[in-house]
Amino acid sequence: MAVLTVRNLPDEVHRALRVRAADHGRSTEAEVRAILESAVKPAGSLKLGSLLADIGRKAKLTDAEVDLIAERDRSLPREIDFG
Repeated sequence: MAVLTVRNLPDEVHRALRVRAADHGRSTEAEVRAILESAVKPAGSLKLGSLLADIGRKAKLTDAEVDLIAERDRSLPREIDFG
């Protein structure tokens, strides 16, 4: 994992980061990571689960249909012969 050093950070910015981190219940370092991550993420990106849930709502699936989807094959994968 990469390491980043920020030099010449104004004291008021550092204080604000510490306060913001405390408000979110994390360390200043974790807060900076969260800020940087949110700054570089593509706008409007969705997680796969959210996207699938949205598709299900739009399709107006019944509870029975959702149960059928949940009943997937849980057996171990079988070996493939490429010969």
